This record gives sequence, C-alpha cells and structure tokens, in this order.
Amino acid sequence: MKCRRSLLTLAFVALMLGLPGCATTFTPAHIGEYFSDATITARVKLVIFGEPGLKLSDISVETFKGAVHLSGFVGSQDDISRVTKLVRAISGVTAVDNDLREKGREVGL
Repeated sequence: MKCRRSLLTLAFVALMLGLPGCATTFTPAHIGEYFSDATITARVKLVIFGEPGLKLSDISVETFKGAVHLSGFVGSQDDISRVTKLVRAISGVTAVDNDLREKGREVGL
C-alpha cells in the first residue's frame, strides 16, 4: 500500500513538472497582437461596408501581425484599387495582400 502511494505521488510530481513544457506561449505581447489584428480586421470590414457598390459578404478579410489579406470578388478593377487604397489608409495596417478578383472574369491557369 505504501509503495503504491509512493508511486502515485512520484507520478503526480513528474506530471506537474512536465506540464509547463506543454503550456502555450501566450504572453501579453501575443495577446496584444491578437486584439490588434482583430481590431484592424473590424476596421477593414467597416470601411468596406460603408463603401457604395461593395458587398462585405463577397470579400473575406484576414489579418496577421498587421498584414491584411483580402480575397473574394468585386465588380470592377476600379473597386479592387479602391479597396486597396482604403485598407492601406487604416491605422495599424502594415501590408495589404490583395487577392480580390473581378466577378465574371476568368482566371488564367
């Protein structure tokens, strides 16, 4: 009985010592980056929503470390340029990766 308890105690201590190695590295800087990226994404969506002729449902927005990735479809090449210009003007945006396409236009393979 005493041996079994000792083994359980030893296993518990080993488990507790090993857990910190499995912990995520979510430091305050990482949390700040996440919220900053979420804020930038929300601002981009708000700008797109406020623009006449653009449908937010047709455009996907993703942000990682301030770099905004846009994908989806718009009505014209002018819309693509307009969205890019608007997004670059948003505070906190470090880069814009524009993968928007014109509706109805064939993509070359």
